[in-house]
Amino acid sequence: MLKKSFLAVLILLVLTACGNKDEKMSDEERDKVIEDGTVGFEMMGGNVEKADNVPAEDEKAILASFDEYIAALNAEEIDRYMNTISKNPKGFKYDEEKTYASEVFDQFDIKREVENVTIAKYESEEAQVFANMKMHSLQLETNVEHESAGRQVTVFVKEDNDWKVTSVFYIGDDSQSSTGN
Repeated sequence: MLKKSFLAVLILLVLTACGNKDEKMSDEERDKVIEDGTVGFEMMGGNVEKADNVPAEDEKAILASFDEYIAALNAEEIDRYMNTISKNPKGFKYDEEKTYASEVFDQFDIKREVENVTIAKYESEEAQVFANMKMHSLQLETNVEHESAGRQVTVFVKEDNDWKVTSVFYIGDDSQSSTGN
């Protein structure tokens, strides 16, 4: 059970862009997150509706950025992955993310499958992309496999005319998670 918990926590951190554990959220920031509903809409429950105000050109660019973010994670290519991350992310530090992601790439083989990718909230400088996600991971040293599923919102910001990941929110579905030898 401890092994399953450890893997679940580690994998969750990989999915959530590995937030800085030392950085504390201020009371004002916490209140704003609660007031805004964490990511601007409810992640629990039924279907997520597509934002109806997304210009076609931005929709194409945002979804391409999301696809590249997932592809870079699956390929475990650190420079490619870091190219998808904002230079000024919210919730984690860029340099610490690079170090942590490199360590995870060295210790795990992780593949993500995404479905129902939807731009759920859009503003001209920020977009929230919802996806159902299944993750298959293998801890290389122990050969322990882990399967998990959940719902993820990846928040993008426009930076130098590109869409970059600034934060990630993830809710796992324990009923679809398992660890085996």
